Amino acid sequence: MKFKSFLLKSGLLIILTGLLLASCVPMRRIHYMQDMDKPQTEKSDFINPRTYDYTIHPGDNLYIKINSLDQKSNYFEDFGNYSNYYTESGIYLNSYTVSDSGYVEFPLIGKVMVINLTLDEIRKALQEKVNEYLKNTVVIVKLANFRISMLGEFKNPGKYVVYQDKITLFEAIAMAGDLSDFARKNRSLLIRQTEDGTKSYRINLNDRNILESDLYYLMPNDIVYVEPVRGKQFAFKEFPYVLIFTTITTTLLLIEYFK
Repeated sequence: MKFKSFLLKSGLLIILTGLLLASCVPMRRIHYMQDMDKPQTEKSDFINPRTYDYTIHPGDNLYIKINSLDQKSNYFEDFGNYSNYYTESGIYLNSYTVSDSGYVEFPLIGKVMVINLTLDEIRKALQEKVNEYLKNTVVIVKLANFRISMLGEFKNPGKYVVYQDKITLFEAIAMAGDLSDFARKNRSLLIRQTEDGTKSYRINLNDRNILESDLYYLMPNDIVYVEPVRGKQFAFKEFPYVLIFTTITTTLLLIEYFK
């Protein structure tokens, strides 16, 4: 009888401990840029020259400004609501929307073809046209709708506005407050709009080679989705020592009581 009771207690302890250990998130899923197949010292330098720039598509919004000491430069300005010009909504309302045919309508100059051009190419084209009216001017062209969406296992998921020409994947993760402890880093998804339609790409954030990937730099309107670990609702981000000992003690007391 004592032997059976001992086996019962031991079995319950093993089962409880196994379940609790299985529900903890292992450290190998928490670390970024691991290298599963190669020694950590085999490669430490990663080269990722950004050889492409975003090209303008219909529906994009361009922030265009002409800087000059000549007061005649005011003729190129769109007299909108300048009280909130430097807010997100103000920049959008005072920006130039690219039409379906690929043009923007600019004061005095008229229609300017911008589709499939980079921001620098648009700036140069506008600079040439403005020089026909004014001298010693500086043309500034920015993308007013550089937004990315961070969904899934982020601490602060949502849509973010990027106020720079480029942003890396890890900079975007930092904007969203980093990943949660239940993020499945080897099963991330990047959704990107292309001329051929919407495409999706799998990203493994545990792999250090992401630093050399073409997906390392995000593009406007990219969506990054990170899946949760399996059994998230039963998982613990930290080892539950108190819960384990409380459960074991309670189980032993119940066994003794009913015996």
